Amino acid sequence: MRLFVYSPLSPAAHAYLHQRLPAGHEVAFQDHQPTDHPPAAFGQAEALLGNVPPAWLAAGAPPSLRFWQIDSAGFERYRQLKLRIPVANVGDFFAWPCAETVVAGLLALYRHLPALAAFQAERRWVGGAFVRNRAGLLRGKRVVVLGAGAIARALRQQLGGFGCPVQLLARTNPSAELRTRQDLLGALPAADIVINTLPGSAEGFFSAELVAAMAPGSLYASVGRGNTTDEPALLAALQTGRLGGAVLDVTATEPLPPDSPLWALPNVLLTQHTAGGQPHEDEGKVDVFLANLARFQAGEPLENLVDLSRGY
Repeated sequence: MRLFVYSPLSPAAHAYLHQRLPAGHEVAFQDHQPTDHPPAAFGQAEALLGNVPPAWLAAGAPPSLRFWQIDSAGFERYRQLKLRIPVANVGDFFAWPCAETVVAGLLALYRHLPALAAFQAERRWVGGAFVRNRAGLLRGKRVVVLGAGAIARALRQQLGGFGCPVQLLARTNPSAELRTRQDLLGALPAADIVINTLPGSAEGFFSAELVAAMAPGSLYASVGRGNTTDEPALLAALQTGRLGGAVLDVTATEPLPPDSPLWALPNVLLTQHTAGGQPHEDEGKVDVFLANLARFQAGEPLENLVDLSRGY
């Protein structure tokens, strides 16, 4: 079977793939040199790993392509594609590390760790005079999570260890307590923390109206897609101090422009779209791909099948 790997795998993951690949398979790798056209190996592939440019599939899948493994959880940029082959994403592969990053960021803000790190770099001892009477606790904070997918569920589990009551927002997911925008507007004034895990298909969902409904001093975190937040409204609320702070793994424009005020705000942590990072990440993607490839060849149901048109 001919395989085409678009994912920019590390050299170690290249070797790992070759070691794990059953006999009888040929694999070609994208060299990631600038190009407007897909290489010949893509057009001949029967299975595909990676997030290829949407234009490569705009006219449909190549005749030989039978299975596509996306290497991310999100895939909203492929919503317009009309393909007649099974497509899968990585499911909950990034959920736990994304949730850990959010929890770490929230703890850092409550415990003033960014300021303490800056004092350490300055070799400046401030001790209790600055921190002890200002430090907050994550314990028991009331949390609203936008979304009810794998990241949201991981957040609920992790925050449960801090005794945090967590409400999820989703229109149809049975695990969600909040279903509508009105439900959310009613919950925001009582929430200490709002965490956005929404996919890019929910563009602009967390609007200026919703930012304004948040409780004074509350925290905002975003680990879904940057286009789902009204960033100017959030920025204004952070600059005026109406909100206590934000943990932002994603922003509306990435990389974040050097002139963005978000860089300089002391109450903002920017994790630069690294939240899903984990040991042997590339090898893990290879494992997901090969496991689904084996299921496909055996005629078994694939894991994490997605509907591109829905964007999630």
